Amino acid sequence: MNANNTNSISFFIHFHLRNSMTLFLSMGIIALAACSSAPKNQGEIYDLRNRAESRLEQGNKLADQGSLEAALVFLEEAFQFAVMSDDPSLRVRTNLSRSNVLFSLGRRDEAVSGWDKALDEAVQMGNRELIAICRIHSNRGKLLSSAGTTEAQSIRDEVSRDLAQIKSDQLYVAFAWMVVGLAEKELGHFAQAETAMRRSLNIHEKERNFELAAYDWFLIASFRSLSGNYTGAQQALEMAIDYDRRVENSWGLANDWRALGDVYKKAGNREASRSAYIRAAEIFRAAGFEEVAEETLSRIGDT
Repeated sequence: MNANNTNSISFFIHFHLRNSMTLFLSMGIIALAACSSAPKNQGEIYDLRNRAESRLEQGNKLADQGSLEAALVFLEEAFQFAVMSDDPSLRVRTNLSRSNVLFSLGRRDEAVSGWDKALDEAVQMGNRELIAICRIHSNRGKLLSSAGTTEAQSIRDEVSRDLAQIKSDQLYVAFAWMVVGLAEKELGHFAQAETAMRRSLNIHEKERNFELAAYDWFLIASFRSLSGNYTGAQQALEMAIDYDRRVENSWGLANDWRALGDVYKKAGNREASRSAYIRAAEIFRAAGFEEVAEETLSRIGDT
């Protein structure tokens, strides 16, 4: 090989090595530029879970306002998003609320099935708090279905034990105290029932959940009425009305006024009872609950 060929080969090698390195560096710069301009990796994504939480909150609110069919639509969607995200805790919580509404709609077999499935999932998770919450929901269903004295006492004791397991959500603590109060009512322990409900009330007032605070006063009124304390029952219902007005809870207000009519009737105040029933019926009718309005007016004839 002559000198010219050697020089030519040398030039060729150096030329291509240099240009290959330039190309390599250029590609690296382009890659870095592309990486720096691309969206950052977001890490964990909560889109489905956020949708589930939003619908769960709205569904619970509608249920508290008596719009059970509308509530069920939101809670079915909440459960669907919880299943899609495969979040066990969210699956349990949405299933509990959904089953509560099914129970209130009279679809008790479906409700019991939902509560049982929620409990099974909580057990699989090994989450003692969720297990306790699920048992409390199931016991509430039993209490409202066919509670006798023995069963009410058993439910009260079980829920009282489960209360100690709830640490993260005070609203579930309040729910548990409500169930204890209802059990004490079934046992005829009206003072103890009110004590339990006041614990629930304290939580709802602190959380500024006025719809549930109103319901606490509504139940306190029923305990007082059953014990013959009609003046105290009237005062409790006035508190319920005050809270329901704050949040414009028409369903709650109508029920408060109807209960007030019942209390006035028991106390022998016919005119006040009639006025309360008419007020309740007006609210029921304006809110679209025509059948309930008619039933409420029918109570006037019994006064």
